Formats: sequence, C-alpha cells, structure tokens
Amino acid sequence: MASDPLVDLLRELVEFESPSYSLGVRQVADRMGVELEALGARVRLHEGDHLVAELDGEGEPLLLLGHTDTVWPLGTLASLPFRVEGDRAYGPGTYDMKACLVLLLEAIRLAGPFRRALRVFLTADEEQGSKTARPLLERTATGVAAALVVEPTTQSGDLKTSRKGLGRFRLTVIGKPAHAGNNRADGVSAIEELAHQVLALHALNDATSGLSFNVGVVSGGTSENVVAASAEAQIDVRVRSSADLARAEEALARLEPMLAGARLEISGGWTRPPLERSPGGARLFAKAREHGLALGLDLKESSSGGGSDGNLVGALGVPVLDGLGVEGAGAHAVDEHVLLPSLPLRARLLARLLQDPGL
Repeated sequence: MASDPLVDLLRELVEFESPSYSLGVRQVADRMGVELEALGARVRLHEGDHLVAELDGEGEPLLLLGHTDTVWPLGTLASLPFRVEGDRAYGPGTYDMKACLVLLLEAIRLAGPFRRALRVFLTADEEQGSKTARPLLERTATGVAAALVVEPTTQSGDLKTSRKGLGRFRLTVIGKPAHAGNNRADGVSAIEELAHQVLALHALNDATSGLSFNVGVVSGGTSENVVAASAEAQIDVRVRSSADLARAEEALARLEPMLAGARLEISGGWTRPPLERSPGGARLFAKAREHGLALGLDLKESSSGGGSDGNLVGALGVPVLDGLGVEGAGAHAVDEHVLLPSLPLRARLLARLLQDPGL
C-alpha cells in the first residue's frame, strides 16, 4: 500500500518528542519551517523557539495559530509509540496538536497563491500558558484581520467561539510546628488548616456561571511525628467572562483560617483571559459553517473549558475562530488519537476560509 505523505509527516512530528522547553520543540519548529518555506513563506525562529512565518497574498493578513509543544515527557514514545490502527493514528501529541500542524500546512498548500495574506505563529510553550510567547504573539497579532486557531475540534467535531479564562494560584498555609506526641496541642497543623481550605475552595464551584476552582496538587509537612508547620495547594481557576475574573479573585481573598494561629497566603495569577463570544467570532463561524456545508460538514458552534492562544489574541479585540484542527479524542491521555479521514477534509475547510475574501 502506498504511503500517505500526510501520515508520514505526522509520524515524523510525533517522533520528535517535544515537551515544553525541550530540544524537541526546536526540532518540530525547524521541520515546520522547512515545510512553510517550501510553500513560499518567510520564516523566522525567535528566541524561545517561537516560529513566525509570513506568506504574501491579498488583503490584511489572517493569523494562523498553533503550537509545537506537548504535555508528554521525554521517553513517552517507549510505552506509547506512534501507530496507525484502521482510520486512527495514536501517539503522544497526535491530536493535540501535531496532526493539526500537518493540517495547517496542507490547508495552505490547497489554498494556493490566490488567497489572503497569511501570518503563522507557532508557540513553543502553549502547554505552559504561553509564558514566554505572549509578548511576541501580541506583537504578531497587530494588524491582522482575524485569527484562525488550528487547535483540535471538540470530540463532536464542533468549532469554538469561546473559551474559559484560566488562572494558576497557590495557597500557602503557615502553621506552628510541635512534637506530635509530647505537646501536640501547642502546635497549629498547616495540613489540617489546608484540609478546611480545600473544602472551602471546592464549595465555590458554580456550574451556572461556569466559575470553577480545582485543587490539583497539595503538599506539606516534614514528618509524621511533627505537627505540620506549612502546607500548600495549587489551584486551577476558570472563568467564562471577564466579569468573573474579579469575582474569582475576591473569593480567594475572602478565604479565612479556620484554626487559631494559622495564616494564609495567596500567590499566582491569570495565565489566559477568557475568550468571550464576539460578533466577529460569530461571523467567522458563519463563514466556516457555510464552507463546511459545501464539504458535507454540519458544523456547530461550541465553547471550551480549556484555554488556547486564541484567548490571548481575542483579548486584543481580534476576531477569533478556534477548533479548526483535526477530529479525534484523548488529548493529554494515553488513548490520544486522531481520526485520519478528518485531516484532509478539515484541511479543505481551512483552505476555503483562507481563500474567502470576506474574512
């Protein structure tokens, strides 16, 4: 059976293991740079291994967003190798988002020279909140007509016009150490206090507004025979709207110790503002739906609880349409996979958007 060049390139990208801040991120960026240059792009790799490419065309440029890093640590391929089973390709980063990178290239190729001017930004640390990429990304977004984010679709194949904002906070509890056997009552257990605070934080979850708090990591204490002097919790906070940013911060600020003598300290902040549905994003979705119907796709509009670089660009007032990548499932999970028939089909959808003079 003849090899499929799209699958061959996908395998090559997946086999560059590329957790954030690793050498593999640069390898993926270099490989994408070669492919983009072959399509006529002017490519520059910036400090931090962020890739920016420019392709000439008509009108104000469209900004295509993707990322080269994954959440998978080095060595994962040994236990989760790239493999194709039927119409699915498995492996770390296949769905999020190396198949999407292949799709991006194929869409530009299909769109040909008679398309909108394009600007491509591939972030090297998107999975870490685009910590080093954000200033460069914001500069790159200057003057663009719209941003098309080539993140995967939802598991139902839908596109995304909104995403939750995301914060990373740390709650530190200061107690008072004491011998657990001889004078336990003289101590103040930071771990006991932290247990109260975890329950208080999770009680703040509000399904109606979408405001959510999740304590994902806890640590503390020094030994089982010592009343713990300190403990901490790492907290994931998500909001649907800008108005809820202040609401979440106020909720954290209102936390009070339950134990006499304990102290609480909050640190951290917001890594991504919410991407709220906008008239511009709705217009982009309407265009995508129109082109999708011509391809046999009944596209629907959705929201996502996770963030992307679309959040950062949307906060600048740029219209954003997200989820223009491949179909599949298992992002960040051991069953991560892409549905291979969606790769060429969704590339045709993106190509039509790139050719649309109305965007």
